[in-house]
Amino acid sequence: MSQADQEIMQATIVRYIRANFVPIGKEVTVNVPTGETKKGLFGGEKKVTRKEKQWQQTGYSDSVIDGQKLANDLQSTIGELEDQGYKITQITSVVSGAYNFQYSARGISSNKRVLSDTEKVSGGGSYGYGYGYGYSYTNGLIVVAEKR
Repeated sequence: MSQADQEIMQATIVRYIRANFVPIGKEVTVNVPTGETKKGLFGGEKKVTRKEKQWQQTGYSDSVIDGQKLANDLQSTIGELEDQGYKITQITSVVSGAYNFQYSARGISSNKRVLSDTEKVSGGGSYGYGYGYGYSYTNGLIVVAEKR
C-alpha cells in the first residue's frame, strides 16, 4: 500500500516540511556565444562571444532560510491535504540553533586535585576576556490535519 493510500485511510496526518537555506553566490563574468563567427588569424573560423555577468551559486547560507520556498512548500502541502479531504488543525515550526564562544584568562592557573573532582586555582592580578553568541532558525514546519 502506498503512502498516499495509507494517508487516505488515516483520521489524522502529520507532515514535516523541511526548510532549506538560501543559496549564496557571486557575480562572475562569462563569455557567451553570440551565434556569429569571424575569420581567425590563420584563416579558420572563430566563434564570436560577448562578456556577460551572471550570478553563480557557490553554496548555501548557514544562517538564513529560504522563506519563499518554505511558504510555497507549505501552500502545496495544505492544498494536497485539503484535496484529500483533510482540515489543517495545526502548523508548528521546528527550531534549531547554533552557538560559539571563547574565553581566555591570563595569570590564573588551575590544576586538578588528585583525590577530588575539584581544581586548585592559583595566581592573582589576572585578567580575562570572552565572548559568546547564539542564534536560532526555523528548521522546518510540522503540519497536522484531520479527516473531515
